[in-house]
Amino acid sequence: MTTTTNTTETCLCGSGLHYPECCGRYHGGKHYPSTAEALMRSRFSAYARRDVDYLLNTWDTGKRPAAIDFSKETAQWQKLTIVGTKKGTAHDNKGIVEFKAFYQQDGEDYFMHEISRFVKTHSRWLYLDGVIKAAGKVAAMTDTGKNAPCSCGSGKKFKRCCGR
Repeated sequence: MTTTTNTTETCLCGSGLHYPECCGRYHGGKHYPSTAEALMRSRFSAYARRDVDYLLNTWDTGKRPAAIDFSKETAQWQKLTIVGTKKGTAHDNKGIVEFKAFYQQDGEDYFMHEISRFVKTHSRWLYLDGVIKAAGKVAAMTDTGKNAPCSCGSGKKFKRCCGR
């Protein structure tokens, strides 16, 4: 199932671009992400849109599940923040992307902090697997300045974490 998108809607991946100019061009199958980070962003956007075909097609065949079932999925994915990358450029064959994904479920705000591995096969980046570092409710913040602790629970200042 794929959600329809207004062509002026900003892409959920956090690029600041409109969806058709960003992840929409990958989801359409005419272009492929040139970096592991671009694939991570497009997969986040696809997950938020419940685009099963794109998710499965960008998963390494050795690790890919037989199916993805969104029938019980109630999370509304809100935002992606890339924490960092290691390799994963157009010239690499392997890459790591660390990210935080934020979502809302039952009126509560949550986050997931993951480190994902990617491989390039036949000139295409594919998701290999990931390890969740932390996940849970976003803590309510009383101090909302740039020097306040980040609400995702990382222990870092907001300006050095999700505020980037």
